Parts: sequence; structure tokens; C-alpha cells
Amino acid sequence: MSATSSTLTTATGRAGAVAGHRTAPPAIGFGRLLVVEARKMVDTRAGAWLVIAIAVASVLASVAVIAWAPEEMVDYSSFATAVGIPMAIILPVIAILSVTSEFSQRTGLATFTLVPHRGRVVAAKLVDALAVGVLGMVVAAGVGAIGNLVGAAVVGVDPVWDVSLAEFSAIVLGNVLGVLVGFMLATLLRSTAAAMVAYLVYGYVLVGLTTVLAAAQPWFADAQPWVDFNYHQGNLFEGFPATGEGWAQLGVTAAAWLVLPLALGLWRLGRAEVK
Repeated sequence: MSATSSTLTTATGRAGAVAGHRTAPPAIGFGRLLVVEARKMVDTRAGAWLVIAIAVASVLASVAVIAWAPEEMVDYSSFATAVGIPMAIILPVIAILSVTSEFSQRTGLATFTLVPHRGRVVAAKLVDALAVGVLGMVVAAGVGAIGNLVGAAVVGVDPVWDVSLAEFSAIVLGNVLGVLVGFMLATLLRSTAAAMVAYLVYGYVLVGLTTVLAAAQPWFADAQPWVDFNYHQGNLFEGFPATGEGWAQLGVTAAAWLVLPLALGLWRLGRAEVK
């Protein structure tokens, strides 16, 4: 009996020694997370169709400018605007789906089991969303340039390049802010339907309401630059804020409408129950 106990004790000790020397598997690198999360943005049917919709809308917008724009409006800004509008609408939706799909399609349990530190996963999603916002505008600029060359040749005029680097940078910033708004709503609501409705209300319904209110109430027209984030996004698509005060107003509205809600959304996302 004692010999058996001694044997079991020795075996247990050896097993413990082996277990004690077993090394943990290496953590998944952040670069790999970026690649995986970027692929997840487009490998679903919804993501794939959104990318297809962007491509089709860009071509149709360029054809529409060539077909119906007056000769004096066949310039680079017309093509870049026509191509950039569908991208500015659809890219935030891709950012929304990158977050909400983890909960609506029940993939979050696998994702956060493989990478228990949710902050790293969310950071990868955020970096990818920002990259999508920038690359989307770069693609829009390229498609707009091709459209401008083709349109000028069809109409029989010289190509007009009337968008400066500063103006293009402002457009890129405006688009990135729009993508961040979609990402923020997704972290707050964690529901595709709710985030989509909130995005449409924020981006289109609220714009109409604040525009009407500013036209009807002089007090709001004076206060609008300090309280309306959409107001400054619209200005970015037309050029930089003219003064330092404009940048200060952009910072104040961004803090209230974007930074604080995003911080709250990230906090809630880090503590949300994953099923």
C-alpha cells in the first residue's frame, strides 16, 4: 500500500514538474489582429455587398457627371465629390458592422476567447476603420482623376485640377470623422439595427433639423458652431476651418459628440456579456 502511494506521489510530482515547465503559447500579434479584423470587414455577405456597392456607385457617379454636368462643371472637384459622396455614406456602415457583427452574428465568443484582452481586438478594429476611411478617400481621388481625364476628353476640354492638397486633406479628415462616428455608435449600442438607425438619424435627420433651427432662430445660428459637430464635418468637406476659432469649435464639438461617447462605448464594450 505504501509502495503504491509512493509511486503515485512520484508520478504526480513528475507530472507537476512537466506542467510547471510547460510554456504558454505566444500571444497573437497585433499585426495579425489587424489583418484578421480587416478581412472580417469584407468576408461577410453584408461587407462584400457594401464594397460592391461602393464600386458600382463610384462608376455610376462618374458616368452621371460626364452625361449631365454642364461643360464648365466637368472638372476634378465635380468627379471627386460625386465619387466621394457614396463612400462617405457607406464607409461608416462598414465600421459599424465590424463591431456589431461580433454580437449580432455571435462570433464574439470565439473572438474574445482566442484574444481575451478585448482592448487589443477593439484597437485593431479601430485602426482598420481609420485605414478604411483614409484609403476610401484615396481611392475616390484616383477614380475622380480617371473620371476627370475621361470626361475632359469626351467633352473636348482641357482637364481642370481644382482641388488642392489642403482641401483634399480636409475631405479625408471629414470622412475619417464620419467613420469614427459610425464606430462610436457601434460600440455604444452593439446592435447593427440600432446603430444603423442612430447613424441615419445623426447624419441626415439631425442635419436637417439643425439647419432649419439655425435659419429660424438667430441665437442658435450663433451657437451652432460650438454645439453642432455635423456643422463642422460639412465645413471639412468644403475646406479647412478658416480660423483658429474654427479649429477650437471643431475640437469642442468633437469632444462632446465623439470622444466622450466613444470612451463610454469602449468602456461598455469591455464589460459587455458575450454570448
